[in-house]
Amino acid sequence: MTDEEYMDLALHLAESTKGQTSPNPSVGAVVVNNGMIAGMGAHLKAGEEHAEVHALQEAKEKAEGGTMYVTLEPCSHTGKTPPCVEAIINSGIRRVIIATLDPNPEVSGSGVEKLRQAGIEVSIGAGKDRADWLNRYFMHFMKTGMPYVTLKTAVSLDGKTATATGESQWITGGESRKDSHRLRHKHDAILAGIGTVLHDDPSLTARAENGGSQPVRVVLDHHLRIPLEASMLQDEMAPVWIFCGSDASEEKKRMLEQTDAVIYQVEEAEVHLEEVLTILGNKSILSVFVEGGSEIHGRFVEEKRFQEFVSYTAPVLIGGRFAPTAAGGEGITRLNEAPRLEVRSVEQLGSDIKVTAVRKGE
Repeated sequence: MTDEEYMDLALHLAESTKGQTSPNPSVGAVVVNNGMIAGMGAHLKAGEEHAEVHALQEAKEKAEGGTMYVTLEPCSHTGKTPPCVEAIINSGIRRVIIATLDPNPEVSGSGVEKLRQAGIEVSIGAGKDRADWLNRYFMHFMKTGMPYVTLKTAVSLDGKTATATGESQWITGGESRKDSHRLRHKHDAILAGIGTVLHDDPSLTARAENGGSQPVRVVLDHHLRIPLEASMLQDEMAPVWIFCGSDASEEKKRMLEQTDAVIYQVEEAEVHLEEVLTILGNKSILSVFVEGGSEIHGRFVEEKRFQEFVSYTAPVLIGGRFAPTAAGGEGITRLNEAPRLEVRSVEQLGSDIKVTAVRKGE
């Protein structure tokens, strides 16, 4: 097997943990000696041993003189676990192949430097594009301190998210809905506006096939109009964080807090996206999945507060000038100011088409 093939295996291990390691990145490692795989590992959960350590523990004495393939630069600082660089050096590994560098300022190149100082041959870049895409939430957060924002929409072929009367269940098919829940599971938070909550009473949970952790549910609700009997306030399946404005009712705030909802009251009457994302970043929320409906999506688009756009398009035509579109609001007034995106993938899910695109420059 080639270096690229062994790195593919390490990346596969890392990808299998997506959605369960936050605020840590997903990392995979493979130890090879004399053309034989001696050990494999993945980082399974924040606070637990890293991928490199798992792989070395499995390899034991077979690590000496071998090669390690790891999807992210090994850590060189002591956090909740000891530095992986020391474990690699002590194991007798001769060569380390790294897919991409860690943007964490506590690591960022120092891991590579320490390995080289110990006489270990280091190569960087095999599988870099795939590794960067895998940990794009972590990478963005480390560079900006803000969560990576994904806008998700389900639309008809003519771009409508509902009929003019508001009927929207279900435009897309079952395969698209299953895939959407998988995406929910991979994010730290799911965000919706109060309009969606009042209209649909959503649970905003990730109904993944094999269970797993639930994202925080975030609601933007200027005047605290959310009903006390709302499903998300009753099901105890995941935390609920509600952002409200300065003139929201103190009595309603106290009543909501009795349901264990966390209320973030900002200083102005309107809740601004930048403030919401800043607070979420300060709470170590690395990624936000926005399913807030046309108006909320419109705000994120107008303010360019998103990194990724996922659209599920169903082969149905709805029409109607008053039927909502994927992004409402005032919209972009000048075409040269509209955010430009790069399509990452197009795939068919049942009868639907899923398009994943990222903002250029992100």
